Amino acid sequence: MSDHPITVTVNGVEYERQVEARKLLIHFVRDDLDLTGSHIGCDTGNCGACSMIVNGTLVKSCMMLAVQADGATVETVEGLADGEELTPLQKSFSEHHALQCGYCTPGMLMSATALLRENPSPSEDEIKKALQGNLCRCTGYWNIFEAVKAVAR
Repeated sequence: MSDHPITVTVNGVEYERQVEARKLLIHFVRDDLDLTGSHIGCDTGNCGACSMIVNGTLVKSCMMLAVQADGATVETVEGLADGEELTPLQKSFSEHHALQCGYCTPGMLMSATALLRENPSPSEDEIKKALQGNLCRCTGYWNIFEAVKAVAR
């Protein structure tokens, strides 16, 4: 199988790489770019741990090929903070104890970020719907919902 050239902008940095046609975006970001904040959970699109924002749209990066991201702008959890300054959403996750093991947290943060960009004042039902594609085995979700509600306008 031959490699394909791609150019992708991840968290504001442009990368040019050769990738196998079958390489998933999550593996490209983690293995080739060494951005390991996004997690690999299920490899079936069910858990949401690998969620990223591609060209403004929330995607599960285990369901997208890296070659499909050619020319795209990709945002990962590493790109949320401004240096050491956390976003209000990240601070709210901490303040509301919205994480325990932290495995789902990157995907939850990306899903909530996508929601709040599209709808800065979501209802509780809209928050629940936006996060339903992300699984958490630790928190029972309540504190995650509260953290997102706290930063909603």
